[in-house]
Amino acid sequence: MAPRTPTRERTGRARTAPAADPAVPADTDGGRPPARREDAAPRTAHGLGRLTELRIRGLGAIDDVTLELGRGLTVVTGETGAGKTMVVTGLTLLFGGRADPGRVRATGRAGVEGRLELPPDSPVWERAADAGAEPDDDGSLILARTVNAEGRSRAHLGGRSVPVGVVSELAEGLLAVHGQSDQLRLSRPAEQRHALDRYAGPAHLQLLETYRAAYARWRELAADLDRRRGQARELAQAAEVLRHGLDEIEALAPEPGEDEALDAQAKRLGDADALRAAVDEARTALVGDVTGDLGAEGLPQDATAALATAERALAGTDDPALVLLARDLADAVAVVSDVSVQLAGYVADLDADPARLAEVLDRRAAITAVVRKYADPGEGLAGVLRWAEDARAKLDALDVSDEALEALEAARDTARAEVDDLAARVSAGRRAAADGFAAEVGRELAGLAMKSARVSFSIDSHPDQPGPDGVDEVALLMAAHPGAPPRPVHRGASGGELSRVMLAIEVVFAGADPVPVMVFDEVDAGVGGQAAGEIGRRLARLARDHQVVVVTHLAQVAAFADTHLVVDKSPDTAAGVTATDIRAVDGEDRVRELARMLSGLADSETGQAHARELLAVAAAARTA
Repeated sequence: MAPRTPTRERTGRARTAPAADPAVPADTDGGRPPARREDAAPRTAHGLGRLTELRIRGLGAIDDVTLELGRGLTVVTGETGAGKTMVVTGLTLLFGGRADPGRVRATGRAGVEGRLELPPDSPVWERAADAGAEPDDDGSLILARTVNAEGRSRAHLGGRSVPVGVVSELAEGLLAVHGQSDQLRLSRPAEQRHALDRYAGPAHLQLLETYRAAYARWRELAADLDRRRGQARELAQAAEVLRHGLDEIEALAPEPGEDEALDAQAKRLGDADALRAAVDEARTALVGDVTGDLGAEGLPQDATAALATAERALAGTDDPALVLLARDLADAVAVVSDVSVQLAGYVADLDADPARLAEVLDRRAAITAVVRKYADPGEGLAGVLRWAEDARAKLDALDVSDEALEALEAARDTARAEVDDLAARVSAGRRAAADGFAAEVGRELAGLAMKSARVSFSIDSHPDQPGPDGVDEVALLMAAHPGAPPRPVHRGASGGELSRVMLAIEVVFAGADPVPVMVFDEVDAGVGGQAAGEIGRRLARLARDHQVVVVTHLAQVAAFADTHLVVDKSPDTAAGVTATDIRAVDGEDRVRELARMLSGLADSETGQAHARELLAVAAAARTA
């Protein structure tokens, strides 16, 4: 990747100008790439994505800088104390890390913003959408995090304020930060077991997930059995209360919606005489005295007859408009007749029996009584039926009869047998993978100037003590030289050796790890000479499949970079504080920086010659 040259905005913040990307043909405007190219696919394998831009404000010695990060390997160098680690701190903060108010400058607020370029099928998009986030105009995803001097922080994702936990969750699939603290992580047996499981492959990991589900089921059954045995009396009393309520409800046998139906029926029965009179009056108005009980004399013409007379009068004309209206009147006659028939049916079904009314009122009173006892206010009969359903489910968990306990014990034993079988298969998978994993890590260590080191795995199985991750105690062992006994890696390796072991493991996993961005914070501490060059070579190899950002003090590592960023510290006399600037170096500026790293003298001819040699060696190694 072509190096970038520094520019400075009016605000005084440092900013690196976009570089020409070798994967994108340069246009005629100074060799800069077009703003967006749909066919410019990321170089990272599987289209994992990358972080394209990082802005840091008010963090440590950094006032305001914006970095445009390229693909491949980016190194960050600079004098001790210049603030190199603030880049890593900013990345960690951006992706949900702990907010340290001690890092906030005198302005009282620190902020980090990042722009992510992700493939359309990235699972990050789905989780971001759940949080209400939206992509930016160019299809990227923007993250932001602010923290004040009191330690309170806020996170934003795709323009939406979100809990920091959401960003932390996304970070698990986006970013892996490796530093000196990771040497401590590597010393934990659980992490060593996790590394071995990853190496064993997807089928083994799926088997492990199946085991975990079976283990959780077994523990649940065992805990339930212990609870029922230990609290038999209390559970039996609780079950009796539930049974009494269920018996009362089942004896009444209410139907869903019956309370509302009874209310309506009681009202109709109570108002039967008034309802019948209203129906008779309406029918008479519509169709006349169909029964003859009222006497035809003195009654107004019924609606049906009046409509029919009007329809005949209009239909007898030759005017097309009146004929159309006559048809509408004919339709009206049909509607009135239909309503009359329905009213007749209503009267026929109208029951004025006092005994039936009393029966309905008694039923409604009984339902009201159970509603008051078993439903929450306002729920009505639906609340009673819901209570009954929940009670039946609870009774299954409260059953302490001999039959229930025997069935539960049998289910527990069956689940334990499944756990034992799966645990044995998981152990076999780990043992099968251990030798291959140790051999590959050993080969990488040989290239990192640890040819005599031998790594191996110790796997001690305890079938009688299954745990959430199986029955194995896994330890990564290392013998630093021939004849030395294998010892746990954190005891048998120095700090620099631990760094190399960690890097070797990451190289072994390169291409299989779905995390697109890897950050290494001075993992080459305590390393020099040939080993330093090999670390650079392997970081460059990692960068074929990931975006790799490395904070380093070794020129041998920096020479392999696609992008080289230099952190400079200078006093800001106006503000009375020390400010940090970050610039991209290229050409002779990069040679001078490597010479400074090699000899402490940027203008040393010998140092510059050595720097050019390192760059040539690195270029040849990367194209090999």
